[in-house]
Amino acid sequence: MAQPATPTQPRRESTPSILPKLVPAADLVKRLQELHESIARRAYESFESKGRTCGRDLEDWLQAESEFLHPVHVDVADSDGGLTIRAEVPASFRVENLMVGVEARRLAIAGKREAEERRNEKTIYRESCSDEILRVIDLPAEVVAGKVAATLRDGVLELKMPKAAPAKKMASYAV
Repeated sequence: MAQPATPTQPRRESTPSILPKLVPAADLVKRLQELHESIARRAYESFESKGRTCGRDLEDWLQAESEFLHPVHVDVADSDGGLTIRAEVPASFRVENLMVGVEARRLAIAGKREAEERRNEKTIYRESCSDEILRVIDLPAEVVAGKVAATLRDGVLELKMPKAAPAKKMASYAV
C-alpha cells in the first residue's frame, strides 16, 4: 500500500545569528548625519526639477527618503523584566550589515548591504529596494544599555533589553 503524500515539508528553522556587539551611539549619529545630508540633497534636486515650486517640501522629502531607505517595521513588547523589540529587516541583510545602538531610552538600528557584483553579465534592467535601513525608536522605559541581547533570525532582529531599576526617592526632612 502506498504512503499518502504530505502536502508540505516541515519548515526548517534557521539558527539565530547573534550580533557581535552594539555600536557606540556616536557611530550611529555620524551615519544618521550622512544619510540626512544625502536625503536633503535628493529632496532639493526634486524641488529644483519641479521648477522650485514651493509648498511640496514634505512630499519631496518623503520621496527622497523612500529612495534611500527601506522601511523597518517594529514590534515593541513590554514585560516586568524588560522590553523586547522585534524589527523586520530585509532577509538579505546579514549580521555584519547591521549596526545597533542603545541608549537609556532610545534604540537605533542601521544597516547597509553592498550590492553584489555580477561578472560576465550585462544588466539590462534592474529593480530593487534600497540597500540601507535606519530606524530610531524612543523606548517606553529606561533600559540597561550594556545588557542588551540581540539575535537575527529569518529577517527578524530581536532585541531583549532589561529595564533599569527605578531610582529610589530620597526622603525629605524638614529642618
